[in-house]
Amino acid sequence: MKDKENILIIEDEDGIARILQLELEHEGYEVGRAADGRTGLEMAQSGDWHLILLDVMLPELNGIEVLRRLRQGNSTVPVILLTARDTVPDKVSGFEHGANDYITKPFAMEELLARVRNILRIFKASREGESEDSLKIGDLTIELISRKVYRKDHSIDLTPREFELLLYLARHKNEEKTRDEILSDVWGYEYIGDTNVVDVYIRYLRQKMDKGYRHKLLHTVRGVGYMLKEPDA
Repeated sequence: MKDKENILIIEDEDGIARILQLELEHEGYEVGRAADGRTGLEMAQSGDWHLILLDVMLPELNGIEVLRRLRQGNSTVPVILLTARDTVPDKVSGFEHGANDYITKPFAMEELLARVRNILRIFKASREGESEDSLKIGDLTIELISRKVYRKDHSIDLTPREFELLLYLARHKNEEKTRDEILSDVWGYEYIGDTNVVDVYIRYLRQKMDKGYRHKLLHTVRGVGYMLKEPDA
């Protein structure tokens, strides 16, 4: 019998939190709950969680601040934001602080459960497939354990989402990837949409890792999407 996966719910609306807990436990997960940001942060930092469902509007500490402090402490636990805001700037802000996915309230429970399964599947596959310590593409080095990135001898400071996007493209170097593929495989969406978020993050990566260098590694494939390409490939 496989070990149960542990999910932490940080949600101040008791009705929503109770329904989430019941549904997740019915699916076979172990569930913990916190009703404010400060307690949620303490539980997130002290527990062994496979996934966190994090409301944005919380008492004590808001969800974005909880997320920021988690990532600042080098936590890589996947986080799905629960938010009433559905604009691109709000989504990008959440991703910029290290969210792995978001879902807008009110949401269908079936959709949330599908996203939970998908995120857990992606992270499990990533952990099981991790054997190398670093990846190199031309003069770019990605250190997998420390999550540091270098171009030649220059350190590149990336957000968690930027790092995940770069790592995905590096593992598929010299392969053309569509925006929908990137959205599904990196963000964990099980539906097609909001591909402009991918464009925003590609632009961030270009500014940080290609600007000022003669050989560009990140390429736009017109009519398709993007590719991380070795200089001589």
